[in-house]
Amino acid sequence: MSPEFTNFVSRSYDSEPKYTEIMAGVPEDYEQIKTLRDLLEINYKVIGAKEQLRRNLISKIKSGSVKYPGIVGFDNDVIPALDRAILSCHDMILVGQIGQAKTRIAQTIANTLLSPMPVIQGSVTNDCPMDLPPDDLIFLLEDKDNPTSVPKFHINGESMEKIRNNKLDTSIEWIDGKNRFKYVLATPDISVKDLVGQIDAIKITKNGKELYEIESYSPGQLMQAKHGLFCIDELPVLDTRKQVALLSVLQEGRFTTGAYPVIFEPKTVFIATANPIDYTHSGKIIEPLYDRLKSHIQTHYPKSISEEMLIIIQEAKIPHSFIPVFILKILTRIVQAARSSNEINQDKGVSVRMGIHSLELLVGEAERTRSISHNVLALPRPSDIFSIEQSIKFELVELDDTAINRSKVLHSLISDSIRDTSLEYLKEVGPSIFDSIKNEFLNKSFQVSQTILGSSDLQTSYDNQLKTFPALSNLVASIYSKVISDQEIFVKETAQYEISNDALIVSDNAQNELKASVTELVLDGLCWVEPKILDKKEGMYIAN
Repeated sequence: MSPEFTNFVSRSYDSEPKYTEIMAGVPEDYEQIKTLRDLLEINYKVIGAKEQLRRNLISKIKSGSVKYPGIVGFDNDVIPALDRAILSCHDMILVGQIGQAKTRIAQTIANTLLSPMPVIQGSVTNDCPMDLPPDDLIFLLEDKDNPTSVPKFHINGESMEKIRNNKLDTSIEWIDGKNRFKYVLATPDISVKDLVGQIDAIKITKNGKELYEIESYSPGQLMQAKHGLFCIDELPVLDTRKQVALLSVLQEGRFTTGAYPVIFEPKTVFIATANPIDYTHSGKIIEPLYDRLKSHIQTHYPKSISEEMLIIIQEAKIPHSFIPVFILKILTRIVQAARSSNEINQDKGVSVRMGIHSLELLVGEAERTRSISHNVLALPRPSDIFSIEQSIKFELVELDDTAINRSKVLHSLISDSIRDTSLEYLKEVGPSIFDSIKNEFLNKSFQVSQTILGSSDLQTSYDNQLKTFPALSNLVASIYSKVISDQEIFVKETAQYEISNDALIVSDNAQNELKASVTELVLDGLCWVEPKILDKKEGMYIAN
């Protein structure tokens, strides 16, 4: 061996690190470390993925910073369970119905708690040079074969070739946790080879490699998640033979593939997800695999209106719009009422996505009916609410599961939700105000339509109509102020979870349309108060 390479590599491997960490295994000036030489000069040490999660979580707990940004509604149960699992270096399975943020939890753990790592540039298996034993690295630097090398995968053939060619100038790039996250949906077409990789006949033919050389191996999903997080969604759906392929990874942290006499160590965190029905079904997950998933964590749907609202506003794709907080309350009540309805199949669950997709439709409806043609801000109103019918995400049990019956059930949920939300805003209004409004509606009516603007030169605009109803106008102004207050409170809640709140902040160009939306909310509420003040007939509000 060359004394130059031998001494340099041996001293680096045997010496303490020369850097201060800003995260587990991350030097403070890591972005300046760009070559193999740079890594060896600072005596870089690889920190395993599970240890990265553990140490970075400890750091966040000590600092009081957000551990899992965007994960809402799990503070008292799921979050403590995740903390325990990560601190214990456990592989885990998340069990819950559709739309309970199971995959998002896995992604968030990878994004937030995995440290950036130095890998050989372009490596598909996240190869860090320090994955190699020192003697193997020295032989590569000297462009020699290691006669004592055991049949074990440390880095792939392409990475080895780069070290042979570029020596200490081999380029290094820092890969963050987001890009070391591998997601696999368990479907019938997933093969064992997809998971563990295979001997690539094309590589053997093209490059003249021997059958059992590392260079002939084409990595599967597990090795592509090396030093990262491997998430397999709906694990029970995976057939038994493929589950067995995962067993040795959980049991020993290693696997082999077919007759290929090489040991692979993905060094990954393993997170699986499952639906409760499949999870509890005997034989869906083979017993040894079930046993070696050390932490089993139950998820659930949001328990409060506020939590569900936060999730909806976080996940919905709603550019260039403003969302009144009471519209979020209406949507949330619809979804949560669906989850408690005896007419709806609760085994399948009612996903949070129903509310998310409904909000997106409401914004689209506001654009379709007002925003695009009149160049006003897209701002949903109660009159837009029935447009969400195409986002129905439930099945019926007591009635025939037909489109007509689903529509009837949804319309009932919508009506109840608008009633409860509007009455929430009117609960402190005194009877004298209601009497004044009722008197104003004698021989008069208020026209409501999705296409009528909040403010315009037309007599039918909400603003012009309100001028003829002074008591109603005063009540709308009062409720508008309460909406603004609720809006500000909710914006503060989103900030606590690091959720973007641009669509919740009242701007000057939102005020006219927001007042129109509040007007509709108040008019709906006046149809539900006791004693009843108004009736609604064919888009007209009239005295009861």
